[in-house]
Amino acid sequence: MALNVFDHDEYRPPVWKSYLYQLQQEAPHPRRLTCTCEVDNRPKYYGREYHGMISREEADQSLSQAEGSYLIRESQRQPGTYTLALRFGNQTRNFRLYHDGKHFVGEKRFESIHDLVTDGLITLYIETKAAEYIAKMTINPIYEHVGYTTLNQEPTLKKHLPQSPEAPDGPAPAKDDCNAEERLTSLVRRATLRESDLAPKYEKVHNFKVHTFRGPHWCEYCANFMWGLIAQGVKCADCGLNVHKQCSKVVPNDCQPDLRHVKKVYSCDLTTLVKAHNTKRPMVVDMCIQEIEARGLQSEGLYRISGFSELIEDVKLAFDRDGEKADISSNAYEDLNIIAGALKLYFRELPIPLITYDAYPRFIETGKIADPEKRLESLHESLKLLPPAHCETLRYLMAHLKRVTEYEKENLMTSENLGIVFGPTLMRAPGLDAMTALNDIRYQRLVVEMLITNEDVLF
Repeated sequence: MALNVFDHDEYRPPVWKSYLYQLQQEAPHPRRLTCTCEVDNRPKYYGREYHGMISREEADQSLSQAEGSYLIRESQRQPGTYTLALRFGNQTRNFRLYHDGKHFVGEKRFESIHDLVTDGLITLYIETKAAEYIAKMTINPIYEHVGYTTLNQEPTLKKHLPQSPEAPDGPAPAKDDCNAEERLTSLVRRATLRESDLAPKYEKVHNFKVHTFRGPHWCEYCANFMWGLIAQGVKCADCGLNVHKQCSKVVPNDCQPDLRHVKKVYSCDLTTLVKAHNTKRPMVVDMCIQEIEARGLQSEGLYRISGFSELIEDVKLAFDRDGEKADISSNAYEDLNIIAGALKLYFRELPIPLITYDAYPRFIETGKIADPEKRLESLHESLKLLPPAHCETLRYLMAHLKRVTEYEKENLMTSENLGIVFGPTLMRAPGLDAMTALNDIRYQRLVVEMLITNEDVLF
């Protein structure tokens, strides 16, 4: 459970551990060993550190004078390939060197050889000196005691922002005054979260991406320094949590997306959107359905007749720009089919469909069952495979479509017709070949038709 700092006189920030930060300061500095003679066919992206086609032994002898010294040579065994020879730990280490516009020997890509070597020496030094320490970093993490939230930061939280402790217990003073605030924001958000009884408790995995941090940064899971020049760790694209790559594997699935990171409504992961806005369902679903029902469900061909695509796109842009303040009233869009089209477009553009890729095969197999009772039982079990936010949204949509069918004499939209419209919209085949996907359409229709018809007993 998240801590509530307002229950305490003063928020006490975690102690940021300085051991790895100190090791980075001690790491050997790169020493470029320049070639004194002209070398034929030197690649244009290498400088005087390129020594041409020399042997490992020659490279080792040349680099033996100083720790951190390096050169580049062409391989004698594989002409046309290049090797970075680097002196570390009183021995010469050889790395296959690549260039695709940037220099790299592994996952990280660098603008210059100097930066590559600097980062390499830091990594080698820290992982050599602190191998056992790094292996135990995830034990007793600060995350479990402090954690984080992604509520929009209110002005009242400013006084609770922790100041970076001075070395040796924490980070060195940042060059930028706001750096500490930016680095600690995700932790402070959690520490200042007030639990709401009405807030949906949906589980969400973090959306971690490799990230380059400017200036010193500390992991918000284990409180240890994130070493290296670039790509020092990963950052959650949805909530802003900064952690080591190895720590990201053990961080709980409790991402609380931040509206500062979630920039749009359409094409946004459904669970991410509802957690960012602290709602049970996507506001676009609620607002469109409420608008359609307020205007009446008797409109002939509702959901079957398409509205003007340009105006549907306008509704999409309005939601992306204004969120729940978007105006979709009859004053803005007189044609109800535009609102219905915007709702269908929302479901079509979900990166993970409402009936998810993982659950898709089970739902399709359910549609193939001939016995009605067994089919209904299988459908009930299939619904359990959906993430809670997806299941709740599907429940709300099916209840709405059930009400649409109550006016089928006026709108001519039976559960079968609605199944034809919404089957491919709510269910998408996960990477199946065209023929299989085509064959699945009939089962998609049957599944949605069953969900509508049996909405009252399934949810």
